[in-house]
Amino acid sequence: MKLPKPRKLPSGNWFIQLRLDGESIPVTAPTAKQCTADARLIKSEYLAGKRKKSIGDITLRQAVDKYIASRDNILSPSTIRSYHAMRDNRFTNDMDKSIMDIKDWQAVCNDEITKCSPKTLKSAWHFIASALKFSGITVPRVTLPQVVVKERPFLEPEQILEFIKAVKGQSCEIPALLALHSLRRSEICALTWDNIDLENRRILVSGAAVYDKDHKLVQKAENKNRSSNRYVPIMMDELHAALSTVKDKTGLVYRSNPNLIWRRINTVCRERDLPEIGVHGLRHSFASLAYHLSVPEKIAMQIGGWADYGTMRKIYTHLAQKDIVKYEAEITKFFNKNANENANIGKKA
Repeated sequence: MKLPKPRKLPSGNWFIQLRLDGESIPVTAPTAKQCTADARLIKSEYLAGKRKKSIGDITLRQAVDKYIASRDNILSPSTIRSYHAMRDNRFTNDMDKSIMDIKDWQAVCNDEITKCSPKTLKSAWHFIASALKFSGITVPRVTLPQVVVKERPFLEPEQILEFIKAVKGQSCEIPALLALHSLRRSEICALTWDNIDLENRRILVSGAAVYDKDHKLVQKAENKNRSSNRYVPIMMDELHAALSTVKDKTGLVYRSNPNLIWRRINTVCRERDLPEIGVHGLRHSFASLAYHLSVPEKIAMQIGGWADYGTMRKIYTHLAQKDIVKYEAEITKFFNKNANENANIGKKA
């Protein structure tokens, strides 16, 4: 068994993940040399028969921490942040129990559903299951409650125009109009003036800004997925004008707290009696508008940075209410026309 090379964690410690007969053993030390030495000792003890598998001795929290440590410098800081949140807030009655002492995982899930939503439980259980599997433990089968997918609120085409007028001159105008151009909040907060070409009216979307486990905003070079890196045309004169009037065109385009964007957008919506949609609701509104204008899905996907057709259709593409009413009216007209024709035939007979 070859000893893995140590890798440095964001915390400054060094980490090696050993695999000994199916058991995952994390080794952490302040230096690469110490980490390698500790891992070599554990491995030699195992080969000499002095070390036995100790799955039954670890707590659920220890298994979770091992899983998080193994992905600490691989996954997005925001994902690691969500892992820490689930560890600290979910399954709290069982986190410090030995895994082998937890006999009825279904009862554990049944108890947890009284404290959170079905969607939260589903995410938390998948996280726990991954941690168990990583520690070489067979994942038990459990039945989870059905998750009812709620439609995100979005703006109808006419409401979009009203919102654009309402947001003019507001502190959230630029981030709001960027969101209506399909940008995610993380992309807006990472956008720099170097990536804005006002002359050719296009924006290079590259990178993301997300919160880490310490609630600090971290700039990432990578977006959510490969297709997220893209050029977005500046399609609104209002956005072009707002960007043009900014005097200091260096560094980040948006420099305030990311959470303020959501609050200020919803304040504008409340004042105009519009749905409170937040930042992501504006991105959904872009997708809805693209559908309403019969923009080909491939083009809408490219502008919005969606990874596949399934995501575009299932989650982001909404039928505008006006379109639904129009189609309902056409079907009603068809049936009524057919009924009237049959009635006239009956009278003639």
